[in-house]
Amino acid sequence: MRTCITAGRIFTPLESIESGMIVIEEGQIASVTARAERDLPSGAEHLDFPDLVLAPGYIDVHVHGGAGHDVMQDDPSGRIAFERALARHGVTSYLATTVTAPMERILGALDRLAGVVTAEREPVGARPLGIHLEGPFISPRKCGVHPVDHLVDPTLERFEKMWEASGGTLKMMTIAPELPGAEPVIAEALKRGVHSSLGHSDATFASTRNAIEAGATHATHTFNAMRALDHREPGILGAVLTDDRLMADIIVDGIHVSPAMVKLFLKAKGPELAVLITDAISATGMPDGTYQLGGFKVQVHGDRCELEGKLAGSVLTMDRAVRNVMSFAEWNLQRTIALATRNPSCLLGLTSTKGILAKGADADLILLTPAGEVAHTFVAGRMVKD
Repeated sequence: MRTCITAGRIFTPLESIESGMIVIEEGQIASVTARAERDLPSGAEHLDFPDLVLAPGYIDVHVHGGAGHDVMQDDPSGRIAFERALARHGVTSYLATTVTAPMERILGALDRLAGVVTAEREPVGARPLGIHLEGPFISPRKCGVHPVDHLVDPTLERFEKMWEASGGTLKMMTIAPELPGAEPVIAEALKRGVHSSLGHSDATFASTRNAIEAGATHATHTFNAMRALDHREPGILGAVLTDDRLMADIIVDGIHVSPAMVKLFLKAKGPELAVLITDAISATGMPDGTYQLGGFKVQVHGDRCELEGKLAGSVLTMDRAVRNVMSFAEWNLQRTIALATRNPSCLLGLTSTKGILAKGADADLILLTPAGEVAHTFVAGRMVKD
């Protein structure tokens, strides 16, 4: 079956096409053109959205849960609700993100999540691209709410166990570069196609640069759980903000990072190296109360998620993060959505299939108002229903 979608404007996001048209066949994009360039394909279902913007679906590389579901829980019905909730906010792909726990629990979660990632099923919402391991290879000095008792130094043996448990679906790993053994694990992860993301770290500038030389490619929630920037010892932040070999992500909820620092981050990393994440937990989209994050309970009131006075994830949604960037940094919609589409797809090496509207790419699409509100989401060419 062929579907033809026309919209007032298309952001690919590299190009802007006025009065654009996309043709979808078998879950993939068959063509992207201006409507004036070709006739509507005969026999195709035609969906017309003249007042909306058509863009690639968002990709969240750091999300722990939502709609009451935590990704480390064995709860298939909760996962479906979570994936539908992601799609309502424009996310069509994500990395299921774990938190520090006893090693056996981490291995069990990786095994379960591997089954979710590799399962063949009809899409009912956002689809997992793989797993992001956040902890246990993080610094006890900058661990946030991650339980100190379960932190361990990175070793090749430990990495191998987690890689095997994930069945090769591990795609990203947050790691503190100053920990003993970090560099050889980063190098081995790179060989396996796992992106080492530097974070939860008290690292010096030099040790961070050494980790980049070893193969680190990214940084986790920049500014949060990192050594503060100093003009004589710039530390990990100095390296993250100045080294163009690193992409870096940020939580733009107005709580984790002030609007002024968001502007500084975007000026430092630019429109091609900055990535938006939510770090959302199970409380996202739910009323105030107590919610699960891995093995511990988090108190949620309004937009704040806390454990013993420390921030513990967020209830941010990706569409809101996009709108916040537009407000905080005065960026336009086209420029901003690249931070949630093209850039995470570049990070994961998926630029031919995800985060872009082009012939042969997956038909993961969103329709937005000019202000960035999500009107409709398509996953593999199918409109996601509530």
